[in-house]
Amino acid sequence: MAKDHIDPVEALRQNTAQPFEQARAMPPEVYTSQEFLDQELAHIFAKDWFCVGRADALAEPGSYTTCDLAGQPILVMRDRDGELRGLSNVCLHRMSTLLHGRGKTRAIVCPYHAWTYNLDGSLRGAPAMTLNEGFCKDQYQLPKVRCEEWLGWVFVTLNQDASPVAEQLSQVAEMVAGYDMTNYTEAFYEEHVWDTNWKVLAENFMESYHLPVCHAGTIGGLSKLEDMVCPPGLPAFNYHTILKEESLKIAMAHEKNTRLKGDERRTTYLLALYPSLLITLTPGYFWYLSLHPNGPGQVHIRFGGGMSNDFADDPEVEQNFQDLKALLDDVNIEDRGCTEKVFRGLSSGMAEPGHLSHLERPNYDFAQYLMAKIVEGQEAEAQKA
Repeated sequence: MAKDHIDPVEALRQNTAQPFEQARAMPPEVYTSQEFLDQELAHIFAKDWFCVGRADALAEPGSYTTCDLAGQPILVMRDRDGELRGLSNVCLHRMSTLLHGRGKTRAIVCPYHAWTYNLDGSLRGAPAMTLNEGFCKDQYQLPKVRCEEWLGWVFVTLNQDASPVAEQLSQVAEMVAGYDMTNYTEAFYEEHVWDTNWKVLAENFMESYHLPVCHAGTIGGLSKLEDMVCPPGLPAFNYHTILKEESLKIAMAHEKNTRLKGDERRTTYLLALYPSLLITLTPGYFWYLSLHPNGPGQVHIRFGGGMSNDFADDPEVEQNFQDLKALLDDVNIEDRGCTEKVFRGLSSGMAEPGHLSHLERPNYDFAQYLMAKIVEGQEAEAQKA
């Protein structure tokens, strides 16, 4: 039996009005409704910073990556002067998208009519345009998109008024200073699409309550529920920490790292940087997911990771990396199964959200963030009307 229509924003408003001690999971409509997704795209993804990956993957001139952000195709490229540039990834002729995926190029060539742009977005040349009296090559420049680098991460935003990434995430930088996030090198990068809502996967990352069960075959035995600490979140992010067992050597601080002391040397941070950059940061390795909705029932995933540069000269570094990647692949298989099951369940007519565990504090803070951003966006629209 189909449910009566429920305003998903109002449902979330009522949900987030409860204190954490009485909180429940977000209502199903927040995940399944196109109406709610439209609000997210307009007031969150079109307004906040979105991570496209690591700067070291774009180290050479001409290296690039692409993404679609709230319906806008975007290109991020290292130009000939070594600067990272964000550009519209749409040709200024008949509006085809230009580059796709990740790679390296000497110029940006449109795959439709071969209009060719320099790495700074200026038009270099266009075939068979000499008979159009209004055409002037110098008048064409791909629109710029704000792009910033922060601790080795590359972000873009469509919002000209967004405060700088470093300002929004200054507390994160202070908290993990001893890890030195610039000191990690990306060793793998993949893109995936899973059949679940982006928030289901984000929330799955934010809580480690599920580790002993969902990840019983991999990392479930390496982390104890009693060792998980879930502090209240902050406006731009939430986090929790886990103490890893020393048997997982690649998660421990290398002897070269003298910045971390005591239990810090085996502490893993799970950082959720809003809206959708999720980082597992250990003293030895990192991995991340950057999520974008692909409709209510699918999520596009940018997945990457690698080792701390402290391990660069370690004789076992190659085996360390192979062990890490094999582990993460198995973890992803488990997470995909769990999150797709959750989406199937919450899409059903009898789905009802239950109360949250104290280990799901980050999920509560995430819901508060979503509600705040949507209210802020709706109020701004009302003022313009």
